Amino acid sequence: MISQRQLFLNNVAQTSDMPLMLEIERGEGVYLFDLQGNQYIDLIAGISVSNVGHCHPKVVEAVQKQSALYMHTMVYGEFVLSPQAELAAYITTLLPENLDNVYFVNSGTEATEGAMKLAKRFTRKKEIISFRNAYHGSTQGALSILGDEYFKQNYRPLLPYTTLINYNDFDDLLKITDQTAAVFMEVVQAEAGVIVPTEGYLKAIRERCNATGTLLVFDEIQTGCGRTGTMFGFEQSGVLPDILLLAKGLGGGMPIGAIVTSKEIMSVIKDNPILGHITTFGGHPVCCAAALASIKVIHESNILKSIQEKEQLFLSQLQHPKIIKINSAGLMMAMYLNNFDEVQKVIQHCLANGLITDWFLFANNCIRIAPPLIITENQIMEACRIILDALDQI
Repeated sequence: MISQRQLFLNNVAQTSDMPLMLEIERGEGVYLFDLQGNQYIDLIAGISVSNVGHCHPKVVEAVQKQSALYMHTMVYGEFVLSPQAELAAYITTLLPENLDNVYFVNSGTEATEGAMKLAKRFTRKKEIISFRNAYHGSTQGALSILGDEYFKQNYRPLLPYTTLINYNDFDDLLKITDQTAAVFMEVVQAEAGVIVPTEGYLKAIRERCNATGTLLVFDEIQTGCGRTGTMFGFEQSGVLPDILLLAKGLGGGMPIGAIVTSKEIMSVIKDNPILGHITTFGGHPVCCAAALASIKVIHESNILKSIQEKEQLFLSQLQHPKIIKINSAGLMMAMYLNNFDEVQKVIQHCLANGLITDWFLFANNCIRIAPPLIITENQIMEACRIILDALDQI
C-alpha cells in the first residue's frame, strides 16, 4: 500500500526541494505530534497563526457548535450571520473609533488585495507605496508591492504604479506625494528579520500621509492578535492607520483575514460598481466563530501581560558565540547567525530533537522564533536548551 509520505510527494504541490516531511497526526497547546508519537515544540505556530495554541478547547468548542448549526451560506454582506456580526463588533470594540467597519476575507494576502482596491477606489489615485523587504502576500497584487525582487522577477509583468521605499529612512518619505493612494507597511517588518520602526518613524509617516491625502495601511497580519505584547502592534506607537489588515493569529488556526477601516472608506465598494469586492468564503461562519473564541481568549485572559516577560526569558537564555544578535518584538524574534547553511543545520538538529523552527524569506541567515503565546517558562527553557545544543553542534 502506498504510504502517506509518497502520496504527499506524488500529489501535493511542493513549494521547495526540501520539505521537512513531518507527518503530523495531532496538535495540542504548543506541541505537534507525528504518526510515531514523537512530540515537537512548535516554535513557529504555523507562522504566527496558532497564537492560542493548537486545538485550544474554546476554539474547538466554537467550531463544533457552529458547524452543527450551519456552515456555508452567502457570506459577503447580504445575510445577517451572527458569527460575522459578533466577531466584527468585538474587533471594533478593541480599536479606535475610526476603525469601525470590517470586511472578512480568507487570508492575509486577500486582505492586502482588497485593501489595495479599496484605497485606489476611495482616493481615486493610482500609486501604492510599500517598503523594501516587506511581505504582504503572494498573489499578483500583493506580490506587486512585495519588497524583494528575487520573489517577483519570474512573475512579471505585475501591477504598474507601485513604488518601493526604504524602511526607517525618513528622507524616503518625500516619495509619498499627492499622487499616492496608499502606503502599505508592516508595523514591524517580519520577513526582513523582525525590523522595528525607529523612534518617531511611524509618526512621521502618518504626518506625511496626512499632508498628501494618502491612506496609511498597517499590515498587522503577523503582528496582530497579541504577537507583540498588545492586541495590535500599532497601539505601542500611538499612531493610527486608516486601514488595518489582520489574518494569521485571528482565526485560532482557522483560515480568516480582515480589512478594518471606517464606514466612510468601506462604503465605496457598495456602488459604481455594485458588489465592488466580493468573496465566496470570506467570513465563513465556522471561521468567524473560531476567530471570536480565539481573540476573546487573548484579550480576556492574562496572555498579553506575560508576553514581555516571555520575550525577556528567551533573550536571556539564548546567549551563544554563534548568535550575532536577536531582533525581537514580543514573541516574534529573529536570531541572526552567519549564513543560511548554519540556519539549516540548526533547523535540522532542532527537528531531530523535538523542536520546530524556521527561517525568514528576506533574512535567511535568521532563525524564526514565534511560538504560541501560551508557551510556558519551562517550555521556553526547553526550547532554548535544544537551540543552544544545536549551535554547539554546527
